[in-house]
Amino acid sequence: MVFVIMAPAQSMAVQDKVAEFAHAMKERFSHNYLKFSSVNLMSLISWAASGAMMFGGVVPYIPQYYDIYTTSNTDGFSTYVCFALLAANILRILYWFGHPFELPLFLQSVIMIIAMLVMLELCVRIKRGNEFTAKRRKFSDFDWTYFWNWTHFADYMQFLMVFSLLGSILTFTLSNIPVYMETLGFISVFTEAMLGLPQFYRNYKNRSIAGMSLKMVAMWFCGDTFKTGYFIIKEAPIQFSICGSLQVSIDIAILYQAHFYNRPKPLSKD
Repeated sequence: MVFVIMAPAQSMAVQDKVAEFAHAMKERFSHNYLKFSSVNLMSLISWAASGAMMFGGVVPYIPQYYDIYTTSNTDGFSTYVCFALLAANILRILYWFGHPFELPLFLQSVIMIIAMLVMLELCVRIKRGNEFTAKRRKFSDFDWTYFWNWTHFADYMQFLMVFSLLGSILTFTLSNIPVYMETLGFISVFTEAMLGLPQFYRNYKNRSIAGMSLKMVAMWFCGDTFKTGYFIIKEAPIQFSICGSLQVSIDIAILYQAHFYNRPKPLSKD
């Protein structure tokens, strides 16, 4: 049996090599761990933002739905808000098939359509119960004097089906024309940006915000601000960012109405 006796200098050199190797491995592990943690954190933030985009749009309508359901009164809410959102999101889905964009925005449109149909069904049912007219207003009458003011929910569904079918045929036919697709995208986001105008006009006409959920408008403002920032960060088509900014401006105008119409009225002098 042969024993190899190492000189002290050689032993120190080996120890230094081992220590250097251990330090390098530690540094590499720490770097990879931090990199992995950073990636996971960014992924988590991205998923959270996408989830907020998909479901956050319907949250503002929950308090308004509850108010209408509990009071059986739709006077403070304009169903044209539902019309604007339904039309805008149907057009956005058509635009997506010809010009794909962020998947969360597509899913947001699907979820919003479902939510607005639920909201519209409640409003139509309650309004019909509060009316005492015997004449049924039908979509098939094609009388534009009571457009979007039909008696039964089925008539609204008929209109939306016709609207979707015609839009699908037109988009399928003209999908290869860039001008058409960009115009379609602009109309979809511009229509959504205008969704607050019917509510603004109703408040102005009534000189009151009675029946309107202030929580809904406050959530509009927060959601639209977040959405516009999301459009900018995700580099969505430019029309999304422009119309998002317009939507925030209308939200601010409605919030000002809430402040203006709730001001204490000055005492009249006798």
